[in-house]
Amino acid sequence: MNATPTGSDKPNLMARLDWASGPLGAAQTWPQSLRTAVDMVLHCPLPMALLWGPQLVHVYNDAFARLAGDKHPRAFAQPTHTAWPELRSVTEPIYQRVLQGQTHRCRDQLWRLPFAGRLCDVWLDLTYGPVHDESGHVAGILVTAIETSERRRMALEFERRSEASLKAQQESEERLQLALAAAEALGTWDWDISEDRFIADEHFALLHGVEPRLSRQLPISAYLEGVHPEDRAMVTRSIKHCITHGTEYAEEYRLLHADGELRWVFVRGRCYKDRHGRPKRFLGAALDLTERKRTEEALRNLNETLEERVIARTRQLAEANHRLQNEMIERERAEEALRHAQKMEAVGQLTGGIAHDFNNMLTGILGSLELMQRYIADGRIDEIGRFTEAAVSSANRAASLTHRLLAFSRRQSLDRKPLDANALVRSLEDLLSRTTGDHIALRLQLADELWPVSTDASQLENALLNLVINARDAMPDGGELSVETANIYLDGNDLSNLEPVKAGDYVMIAVRDNGSGMTPSVLAKAFDPFFTTKPIGQGTGLGLSMIYGFAQQSGGHLSLDSVPGQGTRVQLYLPRLHVTPAEEPVSPTAVDAPPAIAGETVLLVEDEPAVRMLVLDLLENLGYTALQAQDAKGALAQLESEQRVDLLVTDVGLPGMNGRQLAEIARQHRPGLKVLFMTGYAQKAAERQGFLEHGMDMIAKPFTLDQLANKIRAMINHDA
Repeated sequence: MNATPTGSDKPNLMARLDWASGPLGAAQTWPQSLRTAVDMVLHCPLPMALLWGPQLVHVYNDAFARLAGDKHPRAFAQPTHTAWPELRSVTEPIYQRVLQGQTHRCRDQLWRLPFAGRLCDVWLDLTYGPVHDESGHVAGILVTAIETSERRRMALEFERRSEASLKAQQESEERLQLALAAAEALGTWDWDISEDRFIADEHFALLHGVEPRLSRQLPISAYLEGVHPEDRAMVTRSIKHCITHGTEYAEEYRLLHADGELRWVFVRGRCYKDRHGRPKRFLGAALDLTERKRTEEALRNLNETLEERVIARTRQLAEANHRLQNEMIERERAEEALRHAQKMEAVGQLTGGIAHDFNNMLTGILGSLELMQRYIADGRIDEIGRFTEAAVSSANRAASLTHRLLAFSRRQSLDRKPLDANALVRSLEDLLSRTTGDHIALRLQLADELWPVSTDASQLENALLNLVINARDAMPDGGELSVETANIYLDGNDLSNLEPVKAGDYVMIAVRDNGSGMTPSVLAKAFDPFFTTKPIGQGTGLGLSMIYGFAQQSGGHLSLDSVPGQGTRVQLYLPRLHVTPAEEPVSPTAVDAPPAIAGETVLLVEDEPAVRMLVLDLLENLGYTALQAQDAKGALAQLESEQRVDLLVTDVGLPGMNGRQLAEIARQHRPGLKVLFMTGYAQKAAERQGFLEHGMDMIAKPFTLDQLANKIRAMINHDA
């Protein structure tokens, strides 16, 4: 970023940032999914952050900024691993799981975060959830944080104080034993029983609320008056028992002074007898336990209060978590509603574009056929040539549109073969020069020792031709157009694509012009189907979306850079093929449909009557023995017979058992049977290498009869 954000006002902060120079690009070009996610984060009262794109760019709200400490505001709008490199080893595995569509939760996690120049321990509950873009792929991560440091400290304090209370009580008892043993009593008494004279020291007198100057003049009953009324009977019985039986006197009781003060005392003594066994003297000492009792009571109250506070705080956190879960549910519902609305808008745009173009083409086909029927009925057969040409032209345009739709949806059948991209570009140089015209200078900048690739040569030719036409149209007054190739290594973060980029070696083919360029709003929609800036009738808007689909289906990528008034650069990346250099591309040559050799038999399986009729007519005209079936069941009856069959020609999308399953069963009865698949759409056939076995081939609908005838001849002639 060129601008350094300051402050905590996120809307103003976002407005000040130079987004165009950052990894997310200009805010005006953001997809709706990113706009919605950022808006939700900024207006959420809870700490929340959004990590978006391949670099996981960090956008967060004010509540989260307070948790970021000294990292804010430098971390805002930066890649998360750049802003928080010290956390990468912990967070990266979490991010990888969430980017695969999982949700991850952490409870009471300890994080060391910088505050006021020093690292502080912060405890957090964290939830990581995936955020999907318009195509349904995970494009970002939503992080919700709840600080639990106070709850954690309260729990630790509760444990510490509980341990301290037990320890303090144990230490108090030990100190009491030591004090008594060492005669370090707070007060002592000496009761001469025979004279009934009770002598107490100053400490004992003060404990029992007696004036020290009177301590040698009062009987024991005066001291007993200071004992709490509820404890007095117990103390009296204990003293009598000690005197009568000569046992040790040990008691703990309360003292209630005249001013209302309550004190605790622990006493210990023994009665001594004369030689006749009569009680003579009763000696003892007393300890003041008041402060100890008060401390224990305060600690007990503190523990009880602390426990209540912990329970209350836990309840508050549970309620907050419940509210957060409800908010997350509402957010997920809103996201789902947004995705549904975006899908419906895309479907509406797609179907509207298809309907518009196909209606034009069907009008050309149906109108031409209707006029042909009228002219034939009027005997004007010689005049129908222009109508047949118009019908064929419209049909070919419809076929081209279908292939582009399949490329866009990544369902076209790719005939992948090793290929030298430089050789293919050179073979197209004359065609490209004628396409661009004399007012545009064509430059080829081809890298030395270019790596081979594995792709469909015809689809790559079509992609390059589309890019060159787009570049030509962007330079109506002339300019320079270059086609470049290069060996490139991508580490997964080089491209800001919606699709994930697999790190590795790629061959880059770029088409660059210095024409009108694209505005940010146009650039954001460049890959959308049926989006075009050309006038109606001059473009379907499927060119770039078709190339994008072809690149993705080939395991590669497509990137687009454009500046208004300066031009556009489109870069197609295809994975490197780690084998020997590819063969030179061979342009197909047109030949007449070859006839059959006597006795050669072809079994045709096709459920569409019109297609079945046309292919049967072709086979019979070429001299083949033609067998037919409209489904797999009818075909199997003939394949299990003794009837000669040199080639099985079957549609892939048959009702019931499909054509691929039919071929499997047919080869069980006839090992090595050659099979030619006809397909208009087949998801399993999109990758030929995984669909075709030895002795199998494929032809895509719509095809010309000459193409089919040549394919049949080539397969029958080919040695198994």
